[in-house]
Amino acid sequence: MTPVELSRTVLHAVRRAVDDGELSVTVPERAVVTEPGPGGCGDYATTIALQLARPAGQPPLRVAEILLPRLAGADGIREVVVTGPGFLNISLAEQADLVTAVVREIRARGAAYGHGDALAGQVVVLRVPYEVRAEVVADAVVRIVAAQGGRAVVEHAEPVNVRPVPAPEDPAPLGPDAARWALLHPAPHDRPRITADHLVQREANPLFRVRYAHARVRSVSRNAVRLGFSAEPGPLDPDSGTPTGPATAQTGSTTGLATSNEAAAVRDLLTPLADHPRILAAAATHRAPDRLARHLVTVADAVLPFLPFVLPCGEEKPSAAHRARLALAEAAGTVLAGGLSLLGIDAPEHL
Repeated sequence: MTPVELSRTVLHAVRRAVDDGELSVTVPERAVVTEPGPGGCGDYATTIALQLARPAGQPPLRVAEILLPRLAGADGIREVVVTGPGFLNISLAEQADLVTAVVREIRARGAAYGHGDALAGQVVVLRVPYEVRAEVVADAVVRIVAAQGGRAVVEHAEPVNVRPVPAPEDPAPLGPDAARWALLHPAPHDRPRITADHLVQREANPLFRVRYAHARVRSVSRNAVRLGFSAEPGPLDPDSGTPTGPATAQTGSTTGLATSNEAAAVRDLLTPLADHPRILAAAATHRAPDRLARHLVTVADAVLPFLPFVLPCGEEKPSAAHRARLALAEAAGTVLAGGLSLLGIDAPEHL
């Protein structure tokens, strides 16, 4: 079960409690699940009971007690414990398979991973001024809305409903990719920078990091072929022979990997990959391609530290763990390529 799936499970528990007449609240659009805080336990925790307490007119602890049996009986959940004023701490029955599940889903859906039906059947009218940034934002929104099952129509009419802060000058000299990034990456209320910084191949340039991360993933895949192996989802731990397991006292690992550095790299990469569907839905719902652009930077910054663990070192022979790590890296590359495509930006094989 991924964090996104767990969030849906929490919301389903709330909906069942409402249907059963035990809670009188509006079911929220999202339930936040995070790592347990101090005093918590399990794999994840949610503050949904505290969030609903005031509208429900009940103490948070009582709301948590209402939700507990509905969560505990859900598929993929092993145990639910209430701590503090009403935190629901959740232990997953299949935590060991979390990485594999996300990777398999990304490989199965390819560039369509994260596409959904949040706007199914809806027609979104985008009324934009004759201004280059507004035109580029609308163009990206059309694709993002389509990825969520909707259809966006662009009109030049008053009153406008897409009016980001205009570009201070013509971005065309930057070239198509850098120009689009310069206009899409900032929040709508921020003034875009039209400077040569977007062309510099350095770590300080977010566009470079995103495109470089994709190119590096592709390079690692090519090197794996030369070494005689390909990607296959599975256990990341070279010693266990089993899917990634729960934390150990020796490493603090949540993945069963041999070192804490590897475990941290996997955890940091898994979170944005699992969160990608939610980000796409939010970008479509709020007509905000900047959310997707910034999310791609997060994915890029997470996959780059993981790549050194993918290929065998020295005389080491390729193993099932290497194939699994390669699958995780390629999943990140798929998310980067798919996200850049929605923004109308090229994902290079070489850089």
